[in-house]
Amino acid sequence: MAISASGSILTMMSDIESSFREYREPVRELCGKFDSRYWRDVETTSGYPEEFVKALTAAGWLAALIPAEFGGGGLGITEASVILDEVNRSGANSGACHAQLYIMGTLLRHGSARQKLQYLPQIASGALRLQSFAVTEPTTGSDTTKMKTFAERRGDRYIVNGQKVWISRVQHSDLMLLLARTTPIADVARKTDGLSVFLVDLRGAEQRGMTLRRIKNMVNHETNELFFDNFEIPAENLIGEAGQGFRYILDGMNAERILIAAECIGDGYWFTEKSRRYANERTVFDRPIGQNQGVQFPIARAYANVRAADLMRYEAARLYDAGNACGEESNLAKLLAADASWEAANVCMQTFGGFGFAVEYDIERKFRETRLYQVAPVSTNMILSYIGEHVLGMPRSF
Repeated sequence: MAISASGSILTMMSDIESSFREYREPVRELCGKFDSRYWRDVETTSGYPEEFVKALTAAGWLAALIPAEFGGGGLGITEASVILDEVNRSGANSGACHAQLYIMGTLLRHGSARQKLQYLPQIASGALRLQSFAVTEPTTGSDTTKMKTFAERRGDRYIVNGQKVWISRVQHSDLMLLLARTTPIADVARKTDGLSVFLVDLRGAEQRGMTLRRIKNMVNHETNELFFDNFEIPAENLIGEAGQGFRYILDGMNAERILIAAECIGDGYWFTEKSRRYANERTVFDRPIGQNQGVQFPIARAYANVRAADLMRYEAARLYDAGNACGEESNLAKLLAADASWEAANVCMQTFGGFGFAVEYDIERKFRETRLYQVAPVSTNMILSYIGEHVLGMPRSF
């Protein structure tokens, strides 16, 4: 895979990428209708890219993982990763809508036949959005089994009390997956038991005992703190078996890591293309700055690391779609991709110098967006801990 001085990293493809042209090209064309001015305007108003999300939905891309029998695309994680990669590679931000892809597996794999029939066709058509996923709590963070939110069974209802934090897109979603304790931790044999997953209807939820508070943050990302005060959920909205929710959530983590890795890779290619083009065009001391090794080599290294992470993404996705174990590969893909995109972001900022801080170049926006992936979903330190313990056989580090 080589590029001429006038070419573009964003459009050149390796052999493996070229086999996904049928997805890349239409996604790229759609994203091209939402230029950098659109994203700047959305951020200036602290808004939500409603038109962009509607366009992705109407084109069927957010229903990629829903089986065709329910009106979806019936595609695999590999194809879904290509979609999100291409969105971020275009300069857009998948964070506004990516959850519908990576949390879909919980409903697909563990939902009842009734739940699938009731919700999947409406999600596929865009009549309903499943964009939110409530797990994290302010006092427990990554120590999920210690969560305090409790759902008590009372007849045909569960009554929920508790608090969640960093729950995204609640204000732009109709449905939300909620993880809560249904058996006190003191009463279970294993701390991972006694957690359950519910499908929550968010329409009118604020009149039924749910309160939300938006959290302002360094990226234009709609995320919230949620409070549940005797919030009722119909028992029929329990997904799978009561008490098995932690296993269901873990089951979807590999998909999440692969898809987030793809977003990082899209960002990495975007930053590298920006750097490469500017380094070729910007002339100082009568020569393009890209002729200087101090500028050229960091860009080359950033590109190399993005490409390597890209290959790991495809390997993890291949294993996932084949139904094989892929915990190691999925975690490696997310780690390598997050590191590569952050390196590429820093190189891009350094290449542009002061202009990198100017809003009109979009670099500072994408710089802030890709920084998030070092922390969430799942921090790089948690992945290193997983690799150390579960791959390399070292003692648990926490």
